[in-house]
Amino acid sequence: MSSNYTSYQHSIRSDPVPQEQFPVKRKGRKRQYIAFIAILLLIIGASFAAIYYGVGGELYTKDDRVAVIYVQGTILSGSVPGGLGYVTSEEISDYIQDAVEDDSVKAIVLRINSPGGSPAAAEEIVTEIKKAQDEGVPIVVSMGDVAASAAYYIAAPTDMIFANPSTMTGSIGVIWTFQNMSRFYDEEGVEFHIAKSGEFKDMGGSWRGLSDDEKEYADSVIVEVYNGFVDEVATGRNLSRSDVKDLADGRIYTGSKAKSLGLVDDFGNMYDAIEKAGELGGIDGEPAVIYMNRPTLSRLLFGSDAESSQAVEQFAAYFEDNPFGKITA
Repeated sequence: MSSNYTSYQHSIRSDPVPQEQFPVKRKGRKRQYIAFIAILLLIIGASFAAIYYGVGGELYTKDDRVAVIYVQGTILSGSVPGGLGYVTSEEISDYIQDAVEDDSVKAIVLRINSPGGSPAAAEEIVTEIKKAQDEGVPIVVSMGDVAASAAYYIAAPTDMIFANPSTMTGSIGVIWTFQNMSRFYDEEGVEFHIAKSGEFKDMGGSWRGLSDDEKEYADSVIVEVYNGFVDEVATGRNLSRSDVKDLADGRIYTGSKAKSLGLVDDFGNMYDAIEKAGELGGIDGEPAVIYMNRPTLSRLLFGSDAESSQAVEQFAAYFEDNPFGKITA
């Protein structure tokens, strides 16, 4: 038994495994620490870049600046995450207010890339545009690929509009769309019982088409919203109402055609608009620029486009999938 015990002690002393495990663990932890520090530095660097580019690439800006606000995507009201195809009137209004409250901002440029959207949302943005102008802050529009319908609605009252010759703009008009799926429901054997308090309460329901009275009423609503659009363009562009109505049949115009019709002022890119805004704001020389809502590096690095896109679509469903039809401009 003593011999076995001595042999067992010898085997424990001669076993090298426990002694060699400790250095391996230390190396593994060291690599984890290095990886953690690298990720931390990357986050700090991305945040610094976001701040840097958010102020136009200048950490120490001049006193007189032009604020650039991007209006990109379908224009909606409501609480919808910005970007990824949608922009809200609340978001743009907040940025305009922030720019006006900043004493260093002497003018604003709206960089528009939008096919239009909700007339109500456009009206909310127009309200903020006029408030800014009343405070002595001029607003210049720079049109990109497209600035049509509700997007032109918000451009009309600004102090100056720049477009490219091939920009798609105009489309002054309003549309209210309804979906009639009654034939599909009949074929599928789907039946509805509608209990309603008034004749028009289920107007636009996909389970039936519109009655003659409902069609007449829908037309009257469209005319009302359309007249408000026409009035805004006539006032903002210093055109007669009859002249605006002659060209406000919903058609798209190129930037070249729009300029000849008086819908835009001049050709130029965003930097031409910035230069003009600085001039209108009384800035001598090249103005400093602050980008209020330009996509940041941190968002590009750490954002999840797929998940964000799904979330935005869910938020915008109230507008896009409205079962009673939707009015768009």
